[in-house]
Amino acid sequence: MKIGFVGLGNVGGKLCGSLLRNGHDVGVLDLDPGKRAQFATQGAWIAESPAALMAACEAVITCLPSPAASAAVLEAPDGLLAAMEPGKIWMEMSTTDEAEVKRLGAKVIAAGGEAVDCPVSGGCHRAATGNIAIFAGCTRETFERILPLLTTMGRRVLHTGDLGSASVLKVITNFLATANLISCAEALTVAKGAGMDLNTAFEAIRISSGNSFVHETESQVILNGSRDISFTMDLVLKDIGLFQEVADRAGVPLEMNPLMISIFKDGIARYGARELSPNIIKRLEEATGLSVLAPGFPPEMVDDEPEEPGYEVQPPR
Repeated sequence: MKIGFVGLGNVGGKLCGSLLRNGHDVGVLDLDPGKRAQFATQGAWIAESPAALMAACEAVITCLPSPAASAAVLEAPDGLLAAMEPGKIWMEMSTTDEAEVKRLGAKVIAAGGEAVDCPVSGGCHRAATGNIAIFAGCTRETFERILPLLTTMGRRVLHTGDLGSASVLKVITNFLATANLISCAEALTVAKGAGMDLNTAFEAIRISSGNSFVHETESQVILNGSRDISFTMDLVLKDIGLFQEVADRAGVPLEMNPLMISIFKDGIARYGARELSPNIIKRLEEATGLSVLAPGFPPEMVDDEPEEPGYEVQPPR
């Protein structure tokens, strides 16, 4: 299968790298000419437009920072839809809105193509090694066609149901990750204020009922001081905003998420939209005069698990 990849950012570039590393024929597009050139040196070929990419490929993946960016790539005069035809597949790997992916997917299907929302979860460090988790919303027939691609880019692959279902589950998991980040920031700041040794506090949380994936990863770069997980505050705000929209459509009144939106809006007002998301702890450091740092933690997360073949995860029934 000849594959197109649009969007070579922090996550997309790593997913595309997994395809190239495993011998796939990949054409790429990105607004950044430096990134295009970088992937050309890794064996990718560069397309002139989204339409040209779709015309040359059986499947095209988009991994972009916003629903608006994906819409532009599909609906522009030289967009993916201009070359959509029976047998071709659009795979949306961005974190996006359920309603928007269904809207664009309907256009793909009307043109004879197949549409999948297949966002990833597990951190950029796992995207780099092909060990990230992938959700996929589409027909079962389409899922089985693309499963070899998904298991190349990720280790655990879950078919979530119809188109749009994966995007709902993705923003749910990102809501939980954001809640964990805020709670870890508060817990570590309280530990510092209470005079605890932060290395010991980290380990106490890690081996306890208070542990989480976010603590095991983001707490480490918080304590190092780099605060670098290749994810920024504007992206957090986008994701929990999408979660709020899902809740609103479902008629579910929320209490925590509106507060979290307020916290990250304040963080953006203070530090800028492109500030690294774990630096939300700076609000607490500034309010208390405390420095929540400790020696011995890494500046960024590296996946120390070897790359392994992916597989489909079966939910309990």
